[in-house]
Amino acid sequence: MPKAIPDNMKALVPGPIKDIIKGCFFRYRLLTVSKRMLPGFIIIGGQRCGSTSLYRLLVQHPRVRSAFKKEVHFFSFYVNKGLNWYKAHFPLQGTISEEGERIITGEATPYYMFHPAVARRVYETIPDIKLLVILRNPVDRAYSHYQHEVRKGREEESFEEAIRLESKRLEGEKEKLLNVSGYYSFNHHRHSYLSRGLYSEQLKEWLAYFSLDQMFIIDSRELFDSTAETMNQVFRFLGLPEQDITDRRAYNAAKYSPMKPSLEKELADFFKPANEALFDLLGRRFEW
Repeated sequence: MPKAIPDNMKALVPGPIKDIIKGCFFRYRLLTVSKRMLPGFIIIGGQRCGSTSLYRLLVQHPRVRSAFKKEVHFFSFYVNKGLNWYKAHFPLQGTISEEGERIITGEATPYYMFHPAVARRVYETIPDIKLLVILRNPVDRAYSHYQHEVRKGREEESFEEAIRLESKRLEGEKEKLLNVSGYYSFNHHRHSYLSRGLYSEQLKEWLAYFSLDQMFIIDSRELFDSTAETMNQVFRFLGLPEQDITDRRAYNAAKYSPMKPSLEKELADFFKPANEALFDLLGRRFEW
């Protein structure tokens, strides 16, 4: 079965028609769901840390196939749709590469790491999954996240006001996400600028279900500064042979005015204890 729309034709197809074609192909995938595989890896986060670039690098390996879409959001938004809906996003079992080798597949949903109910849901579904985590200096991540929401029209406050309002915006949302099936929190998803940078708290929740041996932690700076070396480490972690990746573009990069130095210093001080907790947890330091 070919791709829904060949890559060289996508720019020629109007948006509504693309949606119709994708819908038809997804219905076909649902009909063949009993023959489809579950992912062998998931990029669980973090948001605005380079997860899209990491995924695009991964799927260039001849033994990696992409999901129907990169961010499936099954374990965060759509778990009530059932496992067959999730499996429909992945290739058929027994799919082989051009070299005749079996392939693996995976998805990348950066919200997974931060959503408080996802670690348990993943463990109950795919306990032997391999997890990829890409982290960025939390000060830079927070500001990039804020600028992203502004560009998308989902944030009207100044950065200073948005982080001041964050605790109020998120009050009670974690409890609802844990206890109310199908609950969606716009504020938790979109306005969690500082909270998402408290990486050690999030990883501890995942380590309640998975071992560190099942996780590969990547510093975003290393990914972009030493792409070939970092990706070969990732490939080895996934049980794949090393591969020379030719397309090393950074995806979703954006330009915006720099943060005020005084605020940058304030946030660096805020994140320092959390960063130290992360370094202790992982047994390694990042140059943040």
